[in-house]
Amino acid sequence: ELMTGYTMLRNGGVGNGGQPWMLRWSSRIRLTWLSFTLFIILVFFPLIAHYYLTTIDDADDAGKRIFGPRTGNELCEVKHVQDLCRIRESVSEELLQLEAKRQELNSEIAKLNLKIEACKKSIENAKQDLLQLKNVISQTEHSYKELMAQNQPKLSLPIRLLPDKDDATFPLPKSNRNCRLHNCFDYSRCPLTSGFPVYVYNSDDYPFGSSLDPLIKQAFEATVRTNVYVTENANIACVYIILVGEMQEPVMPKPTELEQQLHSLPYWRTDGHNHLIINLSRKSETQNFIYNISTGRAMIAQSTFYDVQYRPGFDIVVSPLVHAMSEPNFLEIPPQVPVKRKYLFSFQGEKIESLRSSLQEVRSFEEEIEGNAPADYDDRIITTLKAVQDSKLDFVLVEFTCKNQPKASLPTEWALCGERDDRLELLKLSTFALIITPGDTHLVISSGCAMRLFEALEVGAIPVVLGEQVQLPYNDVIRWNEAALIIPKPRITEVHFLLRSISDNDLLAMRRQGRFLWETYFSTSDNVFSTVLAIIRTRIQIPAAPIREETAVEIPHRSGKAAGTDPNMADNGDLDLGPVETEPPYASPKYLRNFTLTAMDIYRNWNSAPGPFHLFPYTPFDPVLPSEAKFLGSGTGFRPIGGGAGGSGKEFQAALGGNVPREQFTVVMLTYEREEVLMNSLERLNGLPYLNKVVVVWNSPKLPSEDLLWPDIGVPIMVVRTEKNSLNNRFLPWNEIETEAILSIDDDAHLRHDEIMFGFRVWREARDRIVGFPGRYHAWDIPHQSWLYNSNYSCELSMVLTGAAFFHKYYAYLYSYVMPQAIRDMVDEYINCEDIAMNFLVSHLTRKPPIKVTSRWTFRCPGCPQALSHDDSHFHERHKCINFFVKVYGYMPLLYTQFRVDSVLFKTRLPHDKTKCFKFI
Repeated sequence: ELMTGYTMLRNGGVGNGGQPWMLRWSSRIRLTWLSFTLFIILVFFPLIAHYYLTTIDDADDAGKRIFGPRTGNELCEVKHVQDLCRIRESVSEELLQLEAKRQELNSEIAKLNLKIEACKKSIENAKQDLLQLKNVISQTEHSYKELMAQNQPKLSLPIRLLPDKDDATFPLPKSNRNCRLHNCFDYSRCPLTSGFPVYVYNSDDYPFGSSLDPLIKQAFEATVRTNVYVTENANIACVYIILVGEMQEPVMPKPTELEQQLHSLPYWRTDGHNHLIINLSRKSETQNFIYNISTGRAMIAQSTFYDVQYRPGFDIVVSPLVHAMSEPNFLEIPPQVPVKRKYLFSFQGEKIESLRSSLQEVRSFEEEIEGNAPADYDDRIITTLKAVQDSKLDFVLVEFTCKNQPKASLPTEWALCGERDDRLELLKLSTFALIITPGDTHLVISSGCAMRLFEALEVGAIPVVLGEQVQLPYNDVIRWNEAALIIPKPRITEVHFLLRSISDNDLLAMRRQGRFLWETYFSTSDNVFSTVLAIIRTRIQIPAAPIREETAVEIPHRSGKAAGTDPNMADNGDLDLGPVETEPPYASPKYLRNFTLTAMDIYRNWNSAPGPFHLFPYTPFDPVLPSEAKFLGSGTGFRPIGGGAGGSGKEFQAALGGNVPREQFTVVMLTYEREEVLMNSLERLNGLPYLNKVVVVWNSPKLPSEDLLWPDIGVPIMVVRTEKNSLNNRFLPWNEIETEAILSIDDDAHLRHDEIMFGFRVWREARDRIVGFPGRYHAWDIPHQSWLYNSNYSCELSMVLTGAAFFHKYYAYLYSYVMPQAIRDMVDEYINCEDIAMNFLVSHLTRKPPIKVTSRWTFRCPGCPQALSHDDSHFHERHKCINFFVKVYGYMPLLYTQFRVDSVLFKTRLPHDKTKCFKFI
């Protein structure tokens, strides 16, 4: 049947009707076989493959392992698998390294935790040690203060005691002529801490006020309004002042009427103690109408005194008030050189009345001079002077009769001739001006003599006073023999020889001193009034009022930018710049001797102090003298420990040295809209030793940028706003400057720290000088007969530019408040020459040249924008400034010097341990 079916299949299933069946059977067979095959493939083959892949045969005959697992190399023979293998190996290695590093970090963390615990314990121990050290320091400071209190106690100001309104009267001296401060002045109204308040009566409130000269009254009232001592509270006043002259003759009150009006003053208190009666004279013929008035215990200040009227040490001889309402024109004053003028001496005058006739008319001659006949030398003086004039040995001009009507004068007094302008023209041609005192020896001073003295000093003619009995103005505080010759009349025959024997240097010194006295105490109404007050204040030993300082208006600015370190600034080799200051800025100590003024200081200060020193009669550079109440002291007279034992450099270098044990300086930097340059300059000051603070004088009306970050240099930076753009602002005495030493520096100056420190050390040894770096000098232009400014390198110098220089704050007061205003005006006009003006001022006051330190001549920072000094007109303006300043001063005050300061061991080979003084000895 099988064969039959097969045959039938081959034949197409034809025959006997079996073709459909066969087709159905064949289809079932194919489906079954297909299902079986798929079952085998899907079930058994994966099982078999899994078995052989998971069971590794260890048989040595690798060829028998048809389905056994293969080695890694065999599997990696496949290209794609090789890449995966490399990745797996790399990841495995990294994982191993990370694990090793993790274990290492864990061990380090454990060690650091141990260290942290140890540090915490150390910090706790250090805190305990610090607390103990603080306790020790506190105890040491307390012990130090106790020792200081025992040796130098600081006393607080006492409570001021005011006297009763109705002062208890005390008995008058036997006569008014015996009045002195000890028996006619009430000290209880003038405590040391009172500040010397002065009450000034209003003359218009009294009948005699209408008789006063209008110009004198107006000038006096203007001066009173600006004086720092004047108070409106009469109950606290120390001194009461009343102006009674000069009076106009047609309406002059009678002496009895004036006496009654004085005694009726509300604070006269029966005897007029602590009152000052001022009788100013504007003319040479002013009369001494107070002579016949009872003034009680009141002091008198006027230009005419008789010996029976004048009370030395109590009354005051004042100068005439010539320039009542006008300031003197310095440009019209003749120069002080040449020293010798056309006439050796000159005199013009006429004697109205002889001595003997005047005495016989007024009083009994024998009674007045107690039987001693007066020696009237006027006739001998006339004869001798005419003989000198006729000898033709020198040009002299003497005239004993006036061409016109002579001025009115007192008996036996030589009257003035001509008008004031004519007299001044003659004195401008005279080396000496003769002043013959009145023949009446009882007339110790007259307005005519005072007027002659005033005019001689004004134009630079050296006064020659014939008559040693004369009492010159302010004679108890001014050493007149430094500016005038006072010769007894019996030596009239020797006067010519004496005048010819004086050297040119002495003549110039006397003329310069006379010019100083005239400018300071005579020239204006303010000077006269302030001088009178200063004499009284000095007599009763009350310190002067503080000098006005310039209030600094600070410009708000943001700080916080950390200052970088300039390698040029920080590279000082092996030099120590000094001990590092870790404490706050230290201001210069104030003087402690303001209340211990003594008479021994008066002459030296009143005759040598520059400017209107009736406000502050002393210099701040003398360690013996006290300073102004607001001035900063210049140090004591001892050498500090650590100042350099035996002169060894290393020990000296480690300390500041000098005679002041502790001191800092202030940098004053003038700038104008150069923010980047300014910031760079401030950063260069970072870490500078002994720097107290930096005062930036912002000279532009435009404020700094709001987003500008100012560097943090470790000390305060004060940005000061000015009222106007002026180079004079560089020298304003800002109240924020709390040190004596000022380093004036331009915003583009480039100085190393060691150079600044060396300049500071030098200045500390020469505190009255300008000590700086760039030197300049002046020269005489022969073809043009004028002075020139020169900045070329030279073997000598006469100026040190204040764009990089140390000077005392004292000079800032003098420059701003004392120096003639015409100089400051020219500085503003040219926007130039302020440094020349400061050099003129200091040389004029000290008669010393400045000091240059180091050998460098240029200090501008590289790459900075050009300054005003690069303008073509800069030098032409400085030429004009020098010649203008010479006219104002009347002579050339600058002095040449070939002196330059370097260290003692400059370029000297020394052992390494001794080279520390290379820069700073």
